[in-house]
Amino acid sequence: METNEKQGFFQSNTAKIIMVGLLTLILLIPLQFVKSLIFERSQRQKEVVEEINQKWGGSVSFYGPILKVPYTIYDETRVENEKTKQVTYQRTPYTEYAYFFPDELKSNIDVDVDSDSKKRSIYKSVVYTSKLNFKGNYSLPDFSSKKIDAQNIDWDQATVLIKTTNIKGIQGGVHIKVGDRTLTFEPTAQLSTSSNTSDLETSPMDIRELFKDEKTPFNFDIEYHGSENISIVPIGKQTEATMNSNWHSPSFKGNFLPKTATVEGQSFPAQWSISYLNRPFTQQYFGTLPNLSDYTFETGFIIPVDEYQQSERAAKYGFLVIGLTFLVFFLIQTISKVSIHIFQYGMIGLALIMFYTLLISITEHSSFMLGYVIAAVAVVVMIGLYSVSILKNAKFPLFIAISLSALYSFIYVIIQLEDYALLVGSIGLFLILGAIMYFSRKIDWNNSTAQTANA
Repeated sequence: METNEKQGFFQSNTAKIIMVGLLTLILLIPLQFVKSLIFERSQRQKEVVEEINQKWGGSVSFYGPILKVPYTIYDETRVENEKTKQVTYQRTPYTEYAYFFPDELKSNIDVDVDSDSKKRSIYKSVVYTSKLNFKGNYSLPDFSSKKIDAQNIDWDQATVLIKTTNIKGIQGGVHIKVGDRTLTFEPTAQLSTSSNTSDLETSPMDIRELFKDEKTPFNFDIEYHGSENISIVPIGKQTEATMNSNWHSPSFKGNFLPKTATVEGQSFPAQWSISYLNRPFTQQYFGTLPNLSDYTFETGFIIPVDEYQQSERAAKYGFLVIGLTFLVFFLIQTISKVSIHIFQYGMIGLALIMFYTLLISITEHSSFMLGYVIAAVAVVVMIGLYSVSILKNAKFPLFIAISLSALYSFIYVIIQLEDYALLVGSIGLFLILGAIMYFSRKIDWNNSTAQTANA
């Protein structure tokens, strides 16, 4: 006599799918804690890097050299005598300043970047030593546009001004040669709160004596200890700049991109050519010098994707890894009719989450690739051995190990890609879905767990 035992709801595939799905959602809680740990370590790295940069030298912003010429204007005040009703005018003189940019500005910038020289504990900062050379020429300032009398211009009190950030990182003295005279820059103890720049200014000179020719040349050098980036305002009527560096991943930012920028192994030459017609400011200002820090050409020296960013990107695929791994175990359970307890699913899920803690802890002391390989191998071996004891054979655990290895390899490829990450990820998920549909096409979901007894 043959009888069929009636299948209870909790032994049905529907109930098992619900329980596995709920467990997957519950495992998102420890996965979120792992993401928080990665974020915390990343923030700690940023704090240490900022502290290193403050002591070594921050980012460099340079704006100059600017010719500064004082002139006198008069403020007339109307005065009326109350008794005689006589009206007189009093003239009160006060000093204003005119700022003139060079006609031609050429700069040559050599940057030596070292990402390993400044470390604290396991963290490192990208710092550099830069040597900047500026040369060009000035013409005699023209005050005709403001109708200022020549006798009101203090030609013998003219100075040269530069505005820059990171004066802490300036190495040695800064001297400029204008015509046949050499002048030394001194700090003016004035800080612009809007742009966080400091002023360096020379002692006065008589430009009527220096500017005898139509064009008066100037030349000066300045050396910085800096970090992160260099930005320069192209104030010349025609600005030419060349930058050479040994950094392999430059980031060109600002308002002007280089006309030539090729990465050659461990160095890159970049060149800019900027006309005064390309920028929204003039060659001279009277009264107040505006903040032009928004109109720069800039080069950044950063690590494109560090281990924390890559670990964070890997953790974003945690739900996918857990879900697909559980799905593989569930299909194997359904096909082989081997019962897998929900507790065993939980152990497998925790092992998958441990991958990310292993990953971040190992990559802090080695490369991301090495950390990823070690963490993936450890988790695959652990789950493979655990599945042998669950499934009681070697065929299905081998399939699980191969599937997990392929999944981790697929995610690693996606993490390394930038431009094609979405395309490769979409194609990969489509193929995974197709494989799951193929292997599950002949499963009888109604009778796959029904038990038959012979009497």
